[in-house]
Amino acid sequence: MAKYYGEVGYGLSVDKGNGIWEDRIITKTYYGEVIKDTRKLDTSSNLNGNVSIQNSITIVADDYAISNFSKIRFVSWSGVNWAVTSVEVQYPRLILRIGEVYNGPTT
Repeated sequence: MAKYYGEVGYGLSVDKGNGIWEDRIITKTYYGEVIKDTRKLDTSSNLNGNVSIQNSITIVADDYAISNFSKIRFVSWSGVNWAVTSVEVQYPRLILRIGEVYNGPTT
């Protein structure tokens, strides 16, 4: 298994006023392992295919990660921010399954 060291982005909902909510991104750095490493190219309906991966990364979770796992939005891996599609809690670790490139806010 490959080792992992990188940032995990959390989206915290903040009221901007007038009933408008947006995600404020907080990043934290974690150690872990890449336990599944696969790639998929989807060329069905686009001129340029979408690259998605179906990787699983485990991180050694701290108290913040355990209590806010439902707010995890992305993982930085191989120089790219990837969207987290699901999170599984296996204390003291979190298993993050990632998919397509994350295009949301990062700060």
